[in-house]
Amino acid sequence: MALAEARALWPNLETEEAAPEADARFLKRASEICEMFTPLVAIKGRDGLALDITGCVHLFGGESEMLLRACRRLRSLGLTTFGAIASTPHAARAFARYRRNTIAGPAEDETLARALPVSALDQDQATSIALGRAGFRTLADLADRPSHMLSARFGEDLVARLHRILGREDLRITPLRTPPLLMAERHFPEPMTQMEHLLTVLARLMDDVANRLEARGEGGRSFELTLFRADGAVRRIGIETASGTREAASLVRLARLKMETLADPVDPGFGFDALRLMVLRSEPLHAVQASLAEGAKPEDEARALADLVNRLVARFGRENLRRLVSRDTHDPALAGGMAEFLSANPAMAWPAPEAGQPPARPLTLFAHPQPIEVLAEVPDSPPLRFRWRRMLHEVTRAEGPERIAPEWWREASPAPATRDYYRIEDQAGHRFWIFREGLYEDRNSQPRWFLHGLFP
Repeated sequence: MALAEARALWPNLETEEAAPEADARFLKRASEICEMFTPLVAIKGRDGLALDITGCVHLFGGESEMLLRACRRLRSLGLTTFGAIASTPHAARAFARYRRNTIAGPAEDETLARALPVSALDQDQATSIALGRAGFRTLADLADRPSHMLSARFGEDLVARLHRILGREDLRITPLRTPPLLMAERHFPEPMTQMEHLLTVLARLMDDVANRLEARGEGGRSFELTLFRADGAVRRIGIETASGTREAASLVRLARLKMETLADPVDPGFGFDALRLMVLRSEPLHAVQASLAEGAKPEDEARALADLVNRLVARFGRENLRRLVSRDTHDPALAGGMAEFLSANPAMAWPAPEAGQPPARPLTLFAHPQPIEVLAEVPDSPPLRFRWRRMLHEVTRAEGPERIAPEWWREASPAPATRDYYRIEDQAGHRFWIFREGLYEDRNSQPRWFLHGLFP
């Protein structure tokens, strides 16, 4: 309706500029509230939510009570909400718009949907006008016609929508969040305000999840705790572990530590009325035989390290705990790096040194190679002596060169020069890793010498 026409009907009409992005954020918040009833929630259009409540109805005392609580929950956001329950998402959406608060029993979708107007198909304006001119008023008028005739005149999309609303074809929803591997939850008859009581319930959920993980022969690596507050606020707390675990006491301890270190503390407000624990990622975990012998075993040391990592991550965040990783490159300056300790990407194995041979790479590698002055017998020969930090070193042994060319497939401007590396030892027994940057046969380069690292 045009604004002038609307104001003619209602002179005191208030208007605001449309804000589609704000509407989308608001609808996303509404979807998070609905996750209290099922983890499978999808957004439909600009003003609809679809919930797959299969297996969840018994937690709320039946379909009628669940629908009533869902609508009441959304009214806390200031919304006027209408809902329906049906066998297919399209039928439920059509009933919510044209048969409010309908609960269709098994095989009742088509019987109830036949009375809906053709506008329930949600077609464009041209198709709706064509349906009206053809004398179609309800879905029953279309349901009694052969499908091929409707497809030829109005398109296949109309027939597909008709079959989905009538319950003849089911198209499952695509939830906003990936369904968890395992899930356990508790709903409280009265909102819970004491955090200690909440942690007690959490311990029971952990035990439930641990038993189910044990039955699968797995341990959880990534958990998510979701707290649903009575006023509609939703808090999510992620817990990650360095190795697979199903120790409930350890997980509760990590959850408590995570809550204590949050920048935005968990505020019970008027209380939480639901608590959910989900396992998002797991890995095989087999029982370990306990040993009666004294002394630490390798698996005990690994478990102690994992426990330490879990506590550090819970206190400081996963992005602040990092580890050294090996990278697939021949360039020594790029061969090592840092990554998040709990990163899901597996790191490459460090190359094993040759038996009986000295290390090919130094343990101490300078971030920026340091320039040195070198005297060599001929330009391409190993150095005879070099000066570093105002100290002269006489070379007694030299091994090389090892030529390392730049990675030409990486974009670099200007391209780095080729390097010839030498492992050398001076009269005092100190061992160095030096290189010459540039080639003498290249007229466009000016070779220079650098010290890149120190051997132990």
